[in-house]
Amino acid sequence: MLVAAAVCPCPPLLVPEVAAGAGPELDTARNAALGALEVLAAARPDLLIVAGPAEPDGTGPFPPGSAGSFAGFGVGLTVRLGEPPEGTPAPVRPLPASLAVGAWLLDRARWESAPVEGLGVAQTLGAGECLRAGADLAARAERVALLVMGDGSACRTVKAPGYLDERAAGFDAEAARALGDADVAALSALDESLAYELKAAGRAPWQVLAGAARGAGLGGQLLYEDAPYGVGYAVAAWS
Repeated sequence: MLVAAAVCPCPPLLVPEVAAGAGPELDTARNAALGALEVLAAARPDLLIVAGPAEPDGTGPFPPGSAGSFAGFGVGLTVRLGEPPEGTPAPVRPLPASLAVGAWLLDRARWESAPVEGLGVAQTLGAGECLRAGADLAARAERVALLVMGDGSACRTVKAPGYLDERAAGFDAEAARALGDADVAALSALDESLAYELKAAGRAPWQVLAGAARGAGLGGQLLYEDAPYGVGYAVAAWS
């Protein structure tokens, strides 16, 4: 059963070594994300699963000890999702960027509260499949927590990765409201086509969360919402 969730943005710029001189611009988002992780720890989960968007070669489950690197962003930094079980070799498949950012957050928070696994979610995964995947995650242990990585639209300004789209602000506002209110129905109903057009990579992971949270009776709190660099970022905690 899902007992807690944290929702965080997943730009590699969240990692100060990657952001370099721009690091302080995301300090508020980083601090909010670390606050959301405190909510996960307080729930005393038996298992933590980090879910985030991934390209086709990075989808599916990642066992404990899976590692990711920020070398592709010019930084010689490697992170790991916990440790592999004693006596088993470390997994070799590298984490997608979103899960690597999640692993960095957990390392920054000195996470030791429960074993950690990962799930790369295809950005094209349909809502129904996302909801079923979430329900499967919630059934993995008696007390499951989720760290859900994902960004909103990338079309909030003319300098955004997807240029300016007038629909982006409304999409992000509704997504942030739903995340802050732990509104499972609203997250389940997010428009897949619109999310794709707005380059909102968080849509599928958020709907995985919605599937995991059905019937759990969790409440939510929005800890951060902004659009630096023209991309919608939100941090929320559910418990």
